[in-house]
Amino acid sequence: MHHQTVDGLQVSVRDRQAADLRVIFVGVIMRFDVLSLFPELFHSYLQQSLLKLAIEKKLVDVRLWNIRDWSTDRHKSVDDTPYGGGPGMLIACPPVFDCVEAVQADAPAPGRLLMLTPQGRKLDQSLVRELATFPRLLLLCGRYEGFDERISQGLRPLEVSAGDFICNGGEVPAMLVIDTVIRLIPGVLGDETSSKYDSFGESGLLEYPQYTRPREFRGMSVPDVLLSGNHQVIAEWRHQQSLERTRRKRGDLIE
Repeated sequence: MHHQTVDGLQVSVRDRQAADLRVIFVGVIMRFDVLSLFPELFHSYLQQSLLKLAIEKKLVDVRLWNIRDWSTDRHKSVDDTPYGGGPGMLIACPPVFDCVEAVQADAPAPGRLLMLTPQGRKLDQSLVRELATFPRLLLLCGRYEGFDERISQGLRPLEVSAGDFICNGGEVPAMLVIDTVIRLIPGVLGDETSSKYDSFGESGLLEYPQYTRPREFRGMSVPDVLLSGNHQVIAEWRHQQSLERTRRKRGDLIE
């Protein structure tokens, strides 16, 4: 079987904190295994921004696997028509089971298998924090009309949805999982407190408004409190702004 590796290293050590499901990484890696019919979609993605730096710093390991490598016919088929009729094609059980089991066996820890599907649990910051507690995630990306139901029954993945909409496949949602989870790995962000103050961070509120130079722009000014130098007053102002912004834009978060 063939796969592509980006700075592959050993699996990380983790310490689950039951109170908030955060993790303490001790100078090690979080590994992602992406199982896809189109792994080449990730080539450019892996070369961008924070993810590229995290890979270079050996904090993150991303491995790409092509499900077709586990097809047994000469056409490398992975799909078939659904029983009972209906449009499109379904991804069949044999290549997926064989692929998942082989990838799980590629490291001492089999990891947590995720299936990217619109029928899954919606990806939010709470789920991201849970996923960040695992040292290894396998991301199973669908295509066509989806998976044979027995894949869910037999492999028992955690089904995850990027939202209430339909993508052409699971690859973009898988990128969302990687992008959101790596932000919680110490050392990935330049400022270790950055994720704490993000929208949906520890407070569960939207982030407060932020400003940079120039102080005046087209009649719009930076609030004076931010120029006061009084950090306690600034912190109180920011908390109040977060509350007001959350009530106005996402009242459901504080109901």
